[in-house]
Amino acid sequence: MVRVVGDTIEASIVSLREALIMAEEQGLDLVEISPTANPPVCRILNYKKFLFELKKKQKEIKAKSAKIVVKEIRLGPNTDDHDFDFKLKHAIKFLEEGAKVRVDVFFRGRSIVYKEQGELIMLKFAQALEDYGKVEQLPKLEGKRMMMMISPKK
Repeated sequence: MVRVVGDTIEASIVSLREALIMAEEQGLDLVEISPTANPPVCRILNYKKFLFELKKKQKEIKAKSAKIVVKEIRLGPNTDDHDFDFKLKHAIKFLEEGAKVRVDVFFRGRSIVYKEQGELIMLKFAQALEDYGKVEQLPKLEGKRMMMMISPKK
């Protein structure tokens, strides 16, 4: 025995054979919706159309979900003002487009001695971007790299 539901029929409890005959008369498919229910629930519908609409809904959900883009900007511990401003403009553009910005200060060779200088440049960069984004991750040293994440303001 199964409970049969559908758009064109009234919900009723019938034998499986009768349910299949009802579906065949309408030229549709019998699909088991809830196998754990007592009695199991089956629906009479066009299965191909059902699958198509399911895929369509999933595609819409995927399209609406925000894709997070992370742009990277590299600085050095001794970056000049002009380069700093140039990279700042790029960071502003990225944040306005809605992308996250990862700022790196890369220490080459012995420049690792200037960790404080690298951190100062990072903090100056974060302060300059205060109106466009907020610091998600404060400057953190990992090996020869100091990183900081800035996410756009809504």
